[in-house]
Amino acid sequence: MDKLLESTRNAVNETAAFIRSETGKVASGQIEEKFLNGLVSYVDRTAEEMLVERLSKLLPDASFITEEETVTQSSGNGLKWIIDPLDGTTNFLYGVPHFSVSVALQSDNDLILGIVHHVPADEQFYAMKNGGAWCNGERINTSARTQMRQALVSTGFPYHNFSRAEGWFGALRQFMEQGRGARRYGSAALDLAWVACGRFDIFFEYGLNSWDVAAGALLVKEAGGQVCDFSGGSLFIEKKELLATNGGIFDAAMDIIRHNFAN
Repeated sequence: MDKLLESTRNAVNETAAFIRSETGKVASGQIEEKFLNGLVSYVDRTAEEMLVERLSKLLPDASFITEEETVTQSSGNGLKWIIDPLDGTTNFLYGVPHFSVSVALQSDNDLILGIVHHVPADEQFYAMKNGGAWCNGERINTSARTQMRQALVSTGFPYHNFSRAEGWFGALRQFMEQGRGARRYGSAALDLAWVACGRFDIFFEYGLNSWDVAAGALLVKEAGGQVCDFSGGSLFIEKKELLATNGGIFDAAMDIIRHNFAN
């Protein structure tokens, strides 16, 4: 596993370097809108192809779930790579320096490896199951804060699925009233990495896909935090909803989520 992690990290580094080299070069005519507010360019697709090519050599029998669907998507269990080649595409295209590469490896339903690379800052967060969480060679942990009044909250705005917006607004209001502040940067994978390293204390969002959260969820767990769906269970990928916190604020955050997403 150590060698696999090292090789996967190298593949992510190469992909991040490519994305960095293309920053500011994408013309308006090279941008597509896949769905409402969902942008994509050749950079996303090329980055995904790079990752698929390199990861296929590391584990020839593994399948893939990828955002841009440049490879046949998995429908079963076994070893599975879960890839977002560019999480925060809108930020990337608009010159906002907050976007990332996210790669996770799942064995059946168990996340066993995760990497989130903050491309502009060249920070790579990575974890293996039962191996702790790390950033650029340094061990990371979730924050030690225990009071909601101290908590810095991160979230993602609904941008095409507004079916649960009322609950989201209610939860955000309570977090703002009870916490220290709220932030929305536009890369769920990176938000989770920042919970893992203690920059944020809480992250919540709905309408998420597996490639948005798989790697980041493992980072939070291995850094000492907690991750769950809005009912407090473990089906955050299946339900496309996620709450992640440090260990000390989980119960208070869960109360807010349950109150606003009771249905």
